[in-house]
Amino acid sequence: MPSVPDLLRQARTIAVVGLSNRRTRPSYGVAEYLQRSGYRIVPVNPQETEVLGEKAYPDLDSVPEPVDIVDIFRRPEHVPAIVEAAIRKGAKLVWMQEGVVNEAAAEAARAAGLAVVMDRCILKEHRKLV
Repeated sequence: MPSVPDLLRQARTIAVVGLSNRRTRPSYGVAEYLQRSGYRIVPVNPQETEVLGEKAYPDLDSVPEPVDIVDIFRRPEHVPAIVEAAIRKGAKLVWMQEGVVNEAAAEAARAAGLAVVMDRCILKEHRKLV
């Protein structure tokens, strides 16, 4: 399995689950940074229709295109269902943002062959690479 830095370098599309149009939310700042860094961002939030100029989808299963990374900005109790959808979607990496920890979901993702990052910020980790 490729390393997390390699997966970040190879990824093109990142689904940001819980991405909000509210500029003050961490999800917005992180997604905006990732978009400026060249990734295609796919907002996943049933409360939004469009974020950062991209069509939003109510859930991961509704996203019509392949996704490389699933970046999760949701409370830990919501993570298992998101991980199940990431597995169905064929994602390579599940990224749980700072403060998001769900060991059982992480284990399920790893068992399905996905890389997992938990309780870390994708923006901070990406900045270390560039």
